[in-house]
Amino acid sequence: MIKYRYITVSAVLLAAVLSAIFGFNRLNNKSRNETVFINPVIDDVVLTVATTGVIKPQNRLQVKPSIGGRIEQVMVKEGSSVKSGDILVWMSSTERAALMDAARSQGLDALSYWEQVYKKTPIVSPIDGEVIVRSVEPGQTVTASEAILVLSDRLIVSAQFDETDIGKVKIGQRAFITLDAYPDIRLNGTVDHIAYESSLDSNVTIYDVDIVPDTIPDILRSGMSVTVEVVDKTAENVITVPSNVLRYEGKRQFVLVKGAYGKISERDVKVGLNDNKNAQIISGLSTDDIVVMQNAYLPQKKSAGTNPFMPFDRRQR
Repeated sequence: MIKYRYITVSAVLLAAVLSAIFGFNRLNNKSRNETVFINPVIDDVVLTVATTGVIKPQNRLQVKPSIGGRIEQVMVKEGSSVKSGDILVWMSSTERAALMDAARSQGLDALSYWEQVYKKTPIVSPIDGEVIVRSVEPGQTVTASEAILVLSDRLIVSAQFDETDIGKVKIGQRAFITLDAYPDIRLNGTVDHIAYESSLDSNVTIYDVDIVPDTIPDILRSGMSVTVEVVDKTAENVITVPSNVLRYEGKRQFVLVKGAYGKISERDVKVGLNDNKNAQIISGLSTDDIVVMQNAYLPQKKSAGTNPFMPFDRRQR
């Protein structure tokens, strides 16, 4: 009797499990096949050429003393802004340093006298810029061949574009800069220079492109990795639909439109720019139309190309 009871309980549990699985699959299929209706909207479509880059000084200048001797006073620190002609460092020549040490042993009067007679040597800034490296401290002895400071006139983005994309990049184009260290921060910039000579990296011909940010935030540091998107083409204030509502039949492009009494019909459209997220509709739709977007059918338009210098996940995005 107990054996039959166990069989009955097992059969009930098995039926419950199968019912739950069937119900879950049915609900899941229903949600995947759910039809969504949208209206075309007025928006912008922007096509960009993406690659990676690094923050670096556009002009990196090492400041070296004209004489060897001892550093007496450093007037700046890393991050300080300087103007051409500003005094950066006071130093004594080897002879003056020896004389000052001897005078100091004779008392304050002797030291004061020789300080007035034998002046310290100033090291001045040759450019307007920012101190990015300070490698000396007061009391340190240096030679004329040592760099005591490094100046940068401004920080820029040095990006690398392969030869298949360089034709889309022109001086003066807008660019968007995303910092890998601060992904929530996006900077605007402008293409400032395109190298005339290429280089070879992993058997790929590349060109260096300088992009100047519109603003330099305090968090920006030389050596930071960034992602760069240079604006190739833009369509502003145009009728757009999500790219995944477009359907293809050979060279024909069309969408499904909901008409009177809920009737669904095909309508040919002429598509302009398509960034694989939004597509520009040149003709065939208005903002009053109702377009069908079915979750089970999400065609993806193939990209024209990918940059080998982009991380895989960013290229996919």
